Amino acid sequence: MKTWNEPLRAAVLGATGTVGQRFVTLLAEHPWFELTALAASERSAGKAYRDAVTWIQTRPIDDTVAAMPVQTIDELMDGDFDIVFSALDAGVAKDIEPRFARRCLVVTNASAHRMDADVPLLVPEVNPDHLSLLSPPEGGKPLPAGIVANPNCSTIGLVLALKPLADAFGFERISVVTLQAVSGAGLPGISSYQILDNVIPWISSEEEKLEIETGKILGRVDGGTIEPAEVAVSAQCNRVPVVDGHTLCVSVDLKGEPAMEDVREAWRSFRAEPQERGLPSAPAQPTVYLGDDEPPQTRVHRDLGQGMTTSIGRLRECPILGYRFVALSHNTLRGAAGGALLAAELAVARCGRQTAR
Repeated sequence: MKTWNEPLRAAVLGATGTVGQRFVTLLAEHPWFELTALAASERSAGKAYRDAVTWIQTRPIDDTVAAMPVQTIDELMDGDFDIVFSALDAGVAKDIEPRFARRCLVVTNASAHRMDADVPLLVPEVNPDHLSLLSPPEGGKPLPAGIVANPNCSTIGLVLALKPLADAFGFERISVVTLQAVSGAGLPGISSYQILDNVIPWISSEEEKLEIETGKILGRVDGGTIEPAEVAVSAQCNRVPVVDGHTLCVSVDLKGEPAMEDVREAWRSFRAEPQERGLPSAPAQPTVYLGDDEPPQTRVHRDLGQGMTTSIGRLRECPILGYRFVALSHNTLRGAAGGALLAAELAVARCGRQTAR
């Protein structure tokens, strides 16, 4: 019989893509999860992972994982695992993820089910109470069955910067302009001819995701569903020639006309449940204020908190909405695999199933 001081068995769907590779890297030495299965497309099935993947991470593939066979989704349906991490494309995820969610917890980076009424759209420091949408574990299972969705990578950076302000002051209107890294486009991504010496001022569906997801994340649980926050978001999204790191230029109408030092202090002092519980992937500081004259820069600040901290700077008055600032979030760590892994850790901790190797 399985005991809960053993690591939970994890599978990764879409393991050969950009986010799938991040999942593989982060799970390789995780204290609570053991990577036991990998799934990808039919063309990769049957190959050793090292032969199926075009590896683009700076850290080499773990030798044990490199030798693991890649399975098809159908083959994995009969697998023996406790949790699934999904890096599938949204079109594929729509039908596949619910099939897994009937038997175990699925933590997904795909957008297919983000706005489903019964699916938590989770940023663990922002809306941990949304996990109450999941039913308690049944049949002696360590985790509840169901889907927990990771938000859009830009939305995560935005709501992490906004949550301390929402708690301290409140607001109703936000304007955000994003400068988004090419890794956010996945593999094979954007051709070098398109992005070098260029800014592409449009990313399909990205603005709509920022505008809709923010309200759900900042909303409250009411009768088994989410009542979205009443907040208007105006977003303009741009693809820029940066490898990793999404920059956000934000204006917000804070209530009560707080002093600038009070706004800075809200970011500096912000801690939440992941920090209180000491979750393995939680940064000590989820938000860091760099300074009024020190805006966050992708090469310098994207890896703060092992890529899980949102860095903020250049707070100043806005003649239209009150205050404006610049924020930076690592899009494939906090904004994708790292954020999903932290969501899974929070679900495990809330079930009283913290495990250790």
